Amino acid sequence: MIKKQIKSFTKKFNVNQLWAAFLLLSSLFLLGCKSEPSPANLQRIIDRGYVTVGTLYGNTSYYLDAEGAAGFEYELAQKYANFLGVELKMLPSYNLNELFEQLNNGEVDLLAAGLSVTDERLQQYRFAPSYDDVSQKLVFKQGNIRPRELSDLTGKLAIVAESSHVENLARLKLSNPKLAWSETSELDSDELLLSVLSGEIDYTVVDSNTLAINRRYYPEISIGFTIRKAEPLAWMVSKQSDDAILGSLVEFFGQVHHNGVLLALDDKYYGHIEEFNYVDTRMFIKAIENKLPKYQPLFEKYGQEMDWRLLAAISYQESHWNPHARSFTGVRGMMMLTLPTAKQMGIKSRLDAEQSIRGGAKYFKQLIDRMPARIPNPDRLWFALASYNIGLGHLHDARTITQQQGGDPDRWVEVKERLPLLKQKKYYKKTRYGYARGDEPVHYVENIRRYYDTLTWMDNQTKKLTPKTEIAANATDE
Repeated sequence: MIKKQIKSFTKKFNVNQLWAAFLLLSSLFLLGCKSEPSPANLQRIIDRGYVTVGTLYGNTSYYLDAEGAAGFEYELAQKYANFLGVELKMLPSYNLNELFEQLNNGEVDLLAAGLSVTDERLQQYRFAPSYDDVSQKLVFKQGNIRPRELSDLTGKLAIVAESSHVENLARLKLSNPKLAWSETSELDSDELLLSVLSGEIDYTVVDSNTLAINRRYYPEISIGFTIRKAEPLAWMVSKQSDDAILGSLVEFFGQVHHNGVLLALDDKYYGHIEEFNYVDTRMFIKAIENKLPKYQPLFEKYGQEMDWRLLAAISYQESHWNPHARSFTGVRGMMMLTLPTAKQMGIKSRLDAEQSIRGGAKYFKQLIDRMPARIPNPDRLWFALASYNIGLGHLHDARTITQQQGGDPDRWVEVKERLPLLKQKKYYKKTRYGYARGDEPVHYVENIRRYYDTLTWMDNQTKKLTPKTEIAANATDE
């Protein structure tokens, strides 16, 4: 009976028609089975045990260093996951278009990527409370003619597609019809800055926080003018997400604002780069190229218990890598040790580069070890640096003042605000160690942090190029 039905059916349809019908039915079946995008739901996040956060690759959001994942947005997202009591799943993207698609189709629960709150975005998405403000800067290469307003733009202007810069330029074009630009999804803000330096384009627009970080490595990037004043940054959720998600974000940001966690995180990534000195940065980069190779083996040898690049940064701040450096206070050598400190460290000649570096490394390690065990890195390092400059006693005085004023004495970001008070009589007369130029260690630590960041970046760039150089050399030998 069945065979007869099959023969009857095949008489009406040829093989191609049957195959087409099969494909059509299969497609309809798959479409029927495909689920609609699921908007973020707080209870579902809690039940499954993780929150998925979309972000951008980059030095202001998410990147991988020697110790693993890092970045301002990554650390803040990790704290939010801890707040919810769930695991964090970070999903980084290479461009904004991909990032928005992930939020729209439910692949991620929210976006944490340094996104500006703009009028256009407010129509499509919802935002958590703001955690920072950034302005938009139009930049060019130093040495070229500086543009001071939109009418001065005579070359190529390129910006990141889907960015808030697009929305801003579109608004400005209404009153500046000749304004023209190109948009790219292939390059991010950092890469566009390199395009400006290489001469491929003449201008780009970059957020102030991104610019501050990159100018440590590329001091020739110059600001033409501010193209848009400060606007808030905030995490983004879809319009369809439940109110509980937004409620949890409001509570979380209220908490990290109140307990100082956000302030400490902001200081960790941006606190030391607010001011930019072109001449000093250029001099340091030249010193890395010309002076450092002579002394790098010594920094590596005696910096084994710490990052040798931090030790080198301290030495540059102290002596500009001059083994015969001397100050009016009597400190001398590569690490500018006092005579009593040199004797304690077993140093016979402060003018001998190796002895000075060995003594400085030993002394700095002792200062790190003398910090209370409860203080974590990197604050532990910043406190030790301040002690290297001003002395452990004055640092303890500043920490005491911080505690008396209701601050956290174990956070560098709070103590550095009180260190300058040691210059004021009404404060230092009540301290154990008395008067001190407390503003000096603040600048001292911030300078070293900038030097350390620049040196770390340049060292990593060298390591990336080394394998290629070795391969080329081997090919030549063969």
